[in-house]
Amino acid sequence: MVLELLPFPSTAIIASDASIKNNIATSILYTHVYNRLITKTIYHVVYVTNTEAELFAIRCSINQASNFDNMSKIIVVTDSIHTARKIFELFVYLYQVQSAAILSNLHSFFKHHENNSIKFWECPSHLKWYLHNEVDKETKTFNPTPLYPCKTSWDFSKKSKSDNILKVWKMMFQASDLK
Repeated sequence: MVLELLPFPSTAIIASDASIKNNIATSILYTHVYNRLITKTIYHVVYVTNTEAELFAIRCSINQASNFDNMSKIIVVTDSIHTARKIFELFVYLYQVQSAAILSNLHSFFKHHENNSIKFWECPSHLKWYLHNEVDKETKTFNPTPLYPCKTSWDFSKKSKSDNILKVWKMMFQASDLK
């Protein structure tokens, strides 16, 4: 069935996967259109859960595919379909920001044309399906090592930004004639 869909230029098949090593999440997605790889996207982020990384990969894939001209069908291939289901859960939960962004992209995609559609296919890694296998291998072989692990956290980033703002304010205050 997939081989039948690949020749159509209006169908995007996106293989996405995420993996976490050394507290660094790697989200990778390959977008295939008209039987060829169109885009390969890699994102790295620190201190997130695997579910957040998977949802971010799905979010980016839907965003990219919906921005292609004349795209009417999107197929997202993932090894964690349970994560994709979280997009459509109505109650409040930790990943609601990602879900809201995904639903906003989908709203724009469906608003563009009423016949547009999206499907989510589950492809467990052990099946080694050729479109998903490359993404799966790449996420598992990436081995990041942060140079300064203590300086990659969100808290350190906020503290550093606050310290810089205070330094600028002190310099401006000292140079001001209106003390």
